[in-house]
Amino acid sequence: MSQPVTILPTATTDSRRKPQWKRELADAETSAADLLERLKLGEYRHLITTPPEFKCLATDSYIAKMRPGDINDPLLRQVLPLQEEEQAALQKRGTLDPVGDLNAQTSPGMLHKYKGRALLITTGACAIHCRYCFRRHYPYQQASFSNRRLHDTLNYLNSHDEIDEIILSGGDPLVLDNQRLTHLVSELEAVEHIQTLRIHTRLPLVLPSRIDTGLLDLLKQSRFQIVMVIHANHANELQQEEQERLSALHQAGVILLNQSVLLKGINDEVPTLVALSKRLFQCKTLPYYLHSLDPVAGAMHFEVDKTTALNIKQEMDAQLPGYLVPKLVEEIAGKQSKSAISRF
Repeated sequence: MSQPVTILPTATTDSRRKPQWKRELADAETSAADLLERLKLGEYRHLITTPPEFKCLATDSYIAKMRPGDINDPLLRQVLPLQEEEQAALQKRGTLDPVGDLNAQTSPGMLHKYKGRALLITTGACAIHCRYCFRRHYPYQQASFSNRRLHDTLNYLNSHDEIDEIILSGGDPLVLDNQRLTHLVSELEAVEHIQTLRIHTRLPLVLPSRIDTGLLDLLKQSRFQIVMVIHANHANELQQEEQERLSALHQAGVILLNQSVLLKGINDEVPTLVALSKRLFQCKTLPYYLHSLDPVAGAMHFEVDKTTALNIKQEMDAQLPGYLVPKLVEEIAGKQSKSAISRF
């Protein structure tokens, strides 16, 4: 029996008003203290750093999935700026460019690290500021793609016919509206040897209204094979609305994959990751990568040691079918691929 088609709202029902997702993005919470108050956690204000160097940002959609009264809620911990971020002893191993992005630039915003693939830093904007973000120190103003740099980008791609996949990253590329995305994708489609468009995004989980009919139409009409890599770290991020939006992407022909980061105190237990893999499968999404934390300054308190990570992976192998077990990997600056973490 065929699956029922999910009917999503159009980008806007009134041309004089912003789409719902833009309104929610504009109203996102930027105060850690206010976030704690909203969750009935004001007594924990002494734990946060004010103001944080990397500001707090979370959408109402994401906050609504947090448990009031629980300071250890796994979604809250992903966005709450704690004082540990600025403690030198905890952060001493962290760096500003942990995966070597700046050395891989061919032009502002264009990274070419891996054979056959190139990546565009499409924007510095996100809908949420994940505290473990490996680009939290990235110089977006100087090193992001923009339309005035499009000519250089296209020239580089046209001169490298070994590149058959283009990756849109950021920031979050889905912060670009449908008009800007349509223009960018159309220009990239003119590069004949590129066959696959990969989009790395958190928005289906933190701002699900972004997956509107305009975006779905854009993806369905593209000549590219579309792969979307979402970023869920915990099953609680995938509620009913997120499932509906991901199902709509699946119906539009988008291949859905997930990458997670192994985070101390958030998802570093086998039952949590097993539940995530099963929930992803319900949402038409296959687990792809389980990343070791990139060693970025400000996030090292989330680090899980490799022995623990390997033990978790081994137990996941025992409990799940192979297609639901993500690859345990790390990214090492200067290497031409992700590196599998294995026993040493």
